[in-house]
Amino acid sequence: MQGSKPPGLAQRSPSARGRVVLALDWWPRELPPDVTVTPTTCVTFDGHVTRGVLYERASSRTVVGLMHPRQDMTRAPQVPDLLEGGVAVWAQNSRTVNNDLTLSHEESLLDIAAGTEFLRQRGFEHVVWLGISGGASLLAYYTEQALVAPEDRVARDPAGRRVALAEAPMPPPDALVLLAPHPGQGRLLQSMIDPSVIDESDPLGVDPALDPFDPANGFAPGPEGARYDPDFVKRYRAAQLARVQRIDERARAAIDRRQAARRRFKQDGDSAAQREAVWTPVLTTYRTDADLRSMDLSLDPSERRYGSIISDRPQISNYGLVGFARLATPEAWLSTWSGQSSLASLERSAPGLRLPTLVLSYTADQAVHPSDLAMLMDEVGSTDKTHARIAGDHFGRPLDEESASGATAAMAQALSWLSERGLG
Repeated sequence: MQGSKPPGLAQRSPSARGRVVLALDWWPRELPPDVTVTPTTCVTFDGHVTRGVLYERASSRTVVGLMHPRQDMTRAPQVPDLLEGGVAVWAQNSRTVNNDLTLSHEESLLDIAAGTEFLRQRGFEHVVWLGISGGASLLAYYTEQALVAPEDRVARDPAGRRVALAEAPMPPPDALVLLAPHPGQGRLLQSMIDPSVIDESDPLGVDPALDPFDPANGFAPGPEGARYDPDFVKRYRAAQLARVQRIDERARAAIDRRQAARRRFKQDGDSAAQREAVWTPVLTTYRTDADLRSMDLSLDPSERRYGSIISDRPQISNYGLVGFARLATPEAWLSTWSGQSSLASLERSAPGLRLPTLVLSYTADQAVHPSDLAMLMDEVGSTDKTHARIAGDHFGRPLDEESASGATAAMAQALSWLSERGLG
């Protein structure tokens, strides 16, 4: 497949003006002509399937792996920049790509392990993982677990289910790059969840004392933005924590009910208990775009603009369909979206990152704030840790028409950092 594109991937692009664009063209860019593209399926230790695409150049000694817990990484915009820098790229998807209803970070670690094994068997001299946004906390979790003795690895997920991390081969990478690293899916959600929700079954009910969009509490629309009193901020953050804890309790109660039904069925074979034993409720979490820092730019100040990574009008989007953790099983909530129960937080994993670690942050990021980065750099356990700031928003988009792409600049910084360590 030297220099070719896999068949069956042709699609129309509105910007192509009638030209048929192959999915691997990165229109309007082309991949280097000597790139070999190898779609690959990996079978995980627990028997599941994860798929990825390996982009190789003839001279590549280093491979940079990309993975995100939810998003399809096979066409990540970082791929062409990394290839042009001379490294190979392994773009892998988790078993729950594009559907986080049942997303378990612990299961995703087994996906990464299978991908890392594949890369080691492929013969690359250096394997580097690049975690972007939510991929940062996932890959930090994997690396931390891979670097400890098997018997010291996590044995059960936050829902109490056994996970085979101790038995699974988990080869560690040689280095880790974290780009736009928010503190973890759960920690991010805890900062964004609206605590003025009165009843989880009522998406419109509001406690006026905690309403972040009430002018009486300091709200004002952009671009000027809100100014919240420190006492309101303190009460709001405490109420966010309380709401997360209440959802945790609902999740655990549902799991306990199912487990009790399984025990009853085993004891007496009751058919009603059997039905209840397999019943899995889906938790619906409304209003998750309400981080005070999205509206009040004086909180944790940076170059970011008014608004969140979801919308420039969170006062509207907070009530809309799009948002984090909208639907999740109890197990997925506890493993992924609970800021109190999830183990996939950078604060928890960072001390175990005892290998070269590069943190790349964007100056106008609306999801990663200066306090998050300060915590991360304090906690990373490696003696070789570097933090570089790059102009751009959370996705590396330029801040004005005259500026260059922050995403491209980030990959140039990463390639330089790897080269300095003999890993490029």
